[in-house]
Amino acid sequence: MLSDTWHLFNKYLIISFRTPLWSLFNLIQPLIWLVIFGQLFRNMAQLPGFPEGSYMDFFVPGVLIMTVLFGSSWSGVSLLREITAGSVDKMLVAPISRVSIVLSRVLHSAVQVMIQAFIILIAAALIGTNINPSFFPLLGGLVVILLLGVGFAALSNGFAIMIQREEPLVVIGNLMTLPLMFFSTAMVPQSFMPDWIAVISQFNPINYAVEAVRGTMVGELNASDFFIGLGVVGAFAAVSLMWAVSAFNGLRD
Repeated sequence: MLSDTWHLFNKYLIISFRTPLWSLFNLIQPLIWLVIFGQLFRNMAQLPGFPEGSYMDFFVPGVLIMTVLFGSSWSGVSLLREITAGSVDKMLVAPISRVSIVLSRVLHSAVQVMIQAFIILIAAALIGTNINPSFFPLLGGLVVILLLGVGFAALSNGFAIMIQREEPLVVIGNLMTLPLMFFSTAMVPQSFMPDWIAVISQFNPINYAVEAVRGTMVGELNASDFFIGLGVVGAFAAVSLMWAVSAFNGLRD
């Protein structure tokens, strides 16, 4: 399984290298949010009760997580197109581990969005965001981003297998991005939220991912937020991946 996953993962990497404009295109929307929204709401940091530092310092972790959502939640579209084209049927009759077919796609999507998030982080540092320069906190934040990418890529692939239609899959992809962002502390601290949104945010893995990344990459290290977020996001990724593999086994049957 590991060998097959590695070979298929390399195949998808080669495809990405041959179409670099598509990966760059996925960076446009997060960059717009980074620049425009960061400037639009910069005076919010002056409000009483807002965490110390600039609004950009607070907002950048949300943009990093947003990059993950925009990239990984569309992963199932390419799988659906391979199913339609008959490529998946060919792999099913080949001596390839069935788990590796799903796992390689999910890992490819997660690694791709992690690289995109790193580029966003560099752009944020260039415009003056207070990025933590320490290696291990940055590495910890990237691990959270990778696991979140695995989780949402697995969900997207699972829905693609279950639905096998592109239109409803696109709708589900939209429902997995902005609404989840608004039900988290990506844009405002929890103390600024209405009570009902604050309650929902406690069940949102995005919220824990944002707090974990904020506690490692921007400002001072917050070990508690990091380990709680890592545990929640890790569990979310594991459950999502198992569901996607189970859905794929059902497709085979």
